[in-house]
Amino acid sequence: MKSYLEFEREVKALEEEVEKLKDPFSNKEGISEVNTEKISSLQSEINKRLSATYSNLNEWQKTQVARHEERPKAKFFIENLFSDFINLSGDRFYSEDESVLTGFALFEGQSVLVIGQEKGDDLDSRLKRNFGMMKPEGYRKCIRLMKLADKFNIPVISFIDTPGAYPGIGAEQRGQAEAIASSIECCMSLRVPIISFIIGEGGSGGAIALASANKVLMFENAIYSVISPEGCASILWRDPNKSLEAAKAMKLSANDLLKMGIVDEIVEEPIGGAHRNKQQAILSTKEMLQKVLNEFKNHTREEVFEERKKKFTNIGKQKSFTTFSTDWGNLAKKVDLFALIKEKYLINKKIFFILFVLLLAISLFYFKIL
Repeated sequence: MKSYLEFEREVKALEEEVEKLKDPFSNKEGISEVNTEKISSLQSEINKRLSATYSNLNEWQKTQVARHEERPKAKFFIENLFSDFINLSGDRFYSEDESVLTGFALFEGQSVLVIGQEKGDDLDSRLKRNFGMMKPEGYRKCIRLMKLADKFNIPVISFIDTPGAYPGIGAEQRGQAEAIASSIECCMSLRVPIISFIIGEGGSGGAIALASANKVLMFENAIYSVISPEGCASILWRDPNKSLEAAKAMKLSANDLLKMGIVDEIVEEPIGGAHRNKQQAILSTKEMLQKVLNEFKNHTREEVFEERKKKFTNIGKQKSFTTFSTDWGNLAKKVDLFALIKEKYLINKKIFFILFVLLLAISLFYFKIL
């Protein structure tokens, strides 16, 4: 049974009608002829509605799409993009973390290390995978294998899909923050290309720990942020219902992040999102991955390292200490500090003059008393 989001009500009604028309036994009078012409017309209308709806999604709606239960997960990408995948387990310190799939595989005949944060497809698998929330042992497993990939000059490909790192007591006791920091440090130190795909949710340090990459590629309806919109709304407004306002302020959509240089490219999704046509999503990912791997073929190990270092040190450099933004909705808009002060003075010079006279009078009175 398909799962529909709130803004897909019209599409749901049309698709239910199409399903009835496809069923020859839906007529109470007996077997009826399938009306292919009407089905084709309705399908065109569905595609038209989906295209219009998904091209105008707000940030909160994109968050809902990124979390869609039928959206392709890391396991699906691994099974359909790579051959000879060998799943490797354990961090050699504590235990195995089921929320991340890690192993070596072949992509178009080339050896790669694949890392995938896996949420699970049903209740049992979600509980087993801890809803994609990695524990310290998961990050340490990834560190172990990334260092091994670096030793044998094998590219690293990661699929990011997590609400964040697991915040439980056990995880904190085993050094969650240190594990995330060490994973970021490891990513930044590798001399092999790291390519990260944000396929769903890219939440907090749990995502950046494996997305400190040469190329960060983000799906069109994915999200990438320091906290969830609900969490942000709860902290800033003490109201989880202000999720839309929080999502807009956080700039968590692919288009906003591309403008700010946080992600490098956007992977286009099929009409209606990746969950409606998973095979098309696989083809788009494959094309993008081939393109990026070819870019690094002639790079030396040192060039790969320097490119990644330059990418992250340049983030945010468009803003300097002498300029700042007055429009929080547009981080790219700069205002010269001196010009702003001058402008405010010209607008309010009468007030400034009155304040100056008052200050002068108080000073004279004070010195006269002394």
